[in-house]
Amino acid sequence: MHSNNKKRLVEQVRRFRARFVQSVGTVLSEVIPRQSLVEWVTEEAGAYRERIYGPFTTLVLFIEQVLGADHSCQDTVARGLSARVALGQSPSSLNTGPYCKARSRLSLSLLERLAREVGRRVCAGQPAAWRWRNREVKLIDGTTVSMPDTEANQASFPQHREQKPGLGFPVARLVAIVSLSCGAVLEWAAGPGEGQKTGETALLWRLKARLTAGDVVIADRYYAGYFLIAALVALGVDVVMRQHHRRRTDFRRGRRLGTRDHMVVWARPQRPDWMDERTYEAIPETLTIREVRTGGVTLVTTLTRARDVSRQELRELYGRRWQVELDLRSIKAVMQMDILRCKTPAMVEKEIAAHLLAYNLVRAVMAQAADAHDLLPRQLSFKAALQLLNAFERLLRYGPRQPLTGPHTHLLAGLARRKLPHRPGRVEPRAVKRRAKPHDLLTRPRHVLRERLYRRKERYERACLR
Repeated sequence: MHSNNKKRLVEQVRRFRARFVQSVGTVLSEVIPRQSLVEWVTEEAGAYRERIYGPFTTLVLFIEQVLGADHSCQDTVARGLSARVALGQSPSSLNTGPYCKARSRLSLSLLERLAREVGRRVCAGQPAAWRWRNREVKLIDGTTVSMPDTEANQASFPQHREQKPGLGFPVARLVAIVSLSCGAVLEWAAGPGEGQKTGETALLWRLKARLTAGDVVIADRYYAGYFLIAALVALGVDVVMRQHHRRRTDFRRGRRLGTRDHMVVWARPQRPDWMDERTYEAIPETLTIREVRTGGVTLVTTLTRARDVSRQELRELYGRRWQVELDLRSIKAVMQMDILRCKTPAMVEKEIAAHLLAYNLVRAVMAQAADAHDLLPRQLSFKAALQLLNAFERLLRYGPRQPLTGPHTHLLAGLARRKLPHRPGRVEPRAVKRRAKPHDLLTRPRHVLRERLYRRKERYERACLR
């Protein structure tokens, strides 16, 4: 890389780190590694000529795009123009074409690499008191996102099979592994929402090797299958899941540990069609599982020592599984990832990675605020953190070169004051009060109905000329 490009990149990294409170001096102030980030951009971008939308400039604008309220490329280009004026550089055009081309050149591996590294560093740098019995608890759940109805997107992420052509939208399925303690997304896998081997368990099967020995996995009953649990046990991972609805639990059998609390032996089912014989033979023929009835649900777990983990503790631990639902809601609703904007599969993958990277950066700031004010990250509001970061964005990115101790301190203190209320056992109906507008549903392709309207207009005009 040319020396001028290297100096410019180092300065851009400095401003980017300041934007996400990376100069406070705490353990969590190094979740965005300065030197590593420079090296990664250099590796992924290679030799490039200097242009308005260089690799790192495009990366920063992409992150700002998914963090902002507008999400449009036009708004992002306006942000880029504002940034250049603030830095005393020549103003750029408001044409979105160059930015969109620069985004398409941006490496997917850079986005994924940085997102995973930020999540890993937040998780590794957190105090031991945030963990459960000094063990990392990881939440697993899946969701779906839609995207523009283009031929390329339909080919890679087909719409639901029951929808007619031209009336649905391509759908991608996403499975994420989220830290219970700090809320960061540690791993994820995306794939089509339709077809063979596209379910949540299939995506998790691809991610299971990313888990480490000593982890505790919490998931709902959709994942409570024999083969998946056996694969996690082989990795040294414990699980706490709700019993699958197709498995019958009889507390009169097995070794009794307490009231509606026993240990049983599961037998290995027959080999499914999707599994090869070699993998099937490597799975043990039996599993020793603890089944517990508590809080109105039946839980299955590999934490078999009742003296170490009581029924009440299992109930409380599984009850915190709901945090992953809130995390996915923050990503999809607050950050507006539920409806993606990109029109090609390659850009869809980049857009998902950019959202998860931006989410982890916000979580890193929340972790710093919690650490500085003796709180837990889960006690802080994600939406409030995003609002404060966007409010401080210009001050932090284009402030003086010296450490921004004052603004950083005020931002973290303000975030700590937005503490979530303690509402144990809170329930809400899954219903909305505001009525939708009474528009007709699209039951035929849009171009067919458009042609009908044109013909109706022509008939009306001819009738008026008679």
